[in-house]
Amino acid sequence: MRKPDTIERLYLDFDGFFASVEQQADRRLRGRPVGVVPFEGTDRTCVIACSREAKLFGVKNVMNVSEARERCPDIVLVPQKPDLYRRAHNTLLAEIESVIPIDAVKSIDELTCWLDESGREDPVGLGVRLKSTIARNVGPYVTCSIGFAANRQLAKMACKAGKRTEERYGDGLMIWRPEDLPAPLIVLPLSDVPGVGGRMEQRLARAGVYSMADLYALQPKHMRKLWGNVNGERLWYALHGYDIQAQPSERGMFGHGRVLPPESRTLPAAYEICRLLLIKAARRLRRAGYYCNGLMLWLALRGGEWSDQLKLPIVNDDQAVLAGLARLWERVRRKHSNGTQVFRVGVTLCELSLADQRQLDMLINDDRTRQKWESVSTAIDGLNARYGRTVMSLGPWKPPAGGHVGGKISYTRIPTAEDFW
Repeated sequence: MRKPDTIERLYLDFDGFFASVEQQADRRLRGRPVGVVPFEGTDRTCVIACSREAKLFGVKNVMNVSEARERCPDIVLVPQKPDLYRRAHNTLLAEIESVIPIDAVKSIDELTCWLDESGREDPVGLGVRLKSTIARNVGPYVTCSIGFAANRQLAKMACKAGKRTEERYGDGLMIWRPEDLPAPLIVLPLSDVPGVGGRMEQRLARAGVYSMADLYALQPKHMRKLWGNVNGERLWYALHGYDIQAQPSERGMFGHGRVLPPESRTLPAAYEICRLLLIKAARRLRRAGYYCNGLMLWLALRGGEWSDQLKLPIVNDDQAVLAGLARLWERVRRKHSNGTQVFRVGVTLCELSLADQRQLDMLINDDRTRQKWESVSTAIDGLNARYGRTVMSLGPWKPPAGGHVGGKISYTRIPTAEDFW
């Protein structure tokens, strides 16, 4: 396994991305503490992103709006605009590509690049060029922090450390050269290691690992045992400066979730939103060239949650998945009354197979029916693509207040323009 003797990776993370894009797009928000919320008109939700001005008051992402108002009475709450953030993301990628090729986009606001010889020799100059290009061609309110290190994992951690330097937030730049390590690494909290959350910290504490220095001193096989898989050993090599490449991943599911606005928190209203989310998931399934063999439904309820799954024929058309949802919803209705409050819903199409590898179930003689409904779904997809919006759907198409059905930006997926139809 190769151990680089110089910096080879750049990791870039935009600062308070959703909030900074809002400030760049709306001059009335500039210089003010901004919190982005799922929808407007209620305090019974959380801040999903906040500006650097709000962070100075102690506001954090995923903080209840009521607590955010207590910490920062002047905070301006702005409902999310996922399509704006998607378009800003694509614009920023184009500007960065004009300076350095992008190796991998990790999320809506994070990416990584390989360094060429000039970047390795002058990382500060490269960072300045990237920041000035963004400020000049996009705007000065969308800032980023950049980390440089021998591998992607260390560059990501350096980026996070640089974001918090000199008692300020954002617009940072941090360089961790191999000869400088492990000094800047071992002073960090364990929570700064990507993938180490509260539960993993508890597991490490039970094993006598309380600090980054303790973790760094472990052996590779011990790390593997603590993590319960090879990822622990891979993390050991990454923290010690080895060139560890991300493992290729395979598509496992297509799904959508949504926090419900107050007026949609009844069972009937939640069902209608689940229908729309499932149609959006089925559209993505078809565009990617997959079929599914399973459907999962999840509901967050007052006082708990409910989930179940259903086996489907190998399908990808709207009629088949909606019929499956109706069957699952009957189970919901038998368990809960119409007065039950639903705060969040999620639908997932799983057990995937590629379209050119589809194998029909010999015990289900429905191929003619399936071909008919697949033709209907294909025709609907074609009309919607022609007009760039949902002009036809199987059943009513009435998005709830706030819209964004199927267009939510998650940590692992960046929506396409089609997701907002």
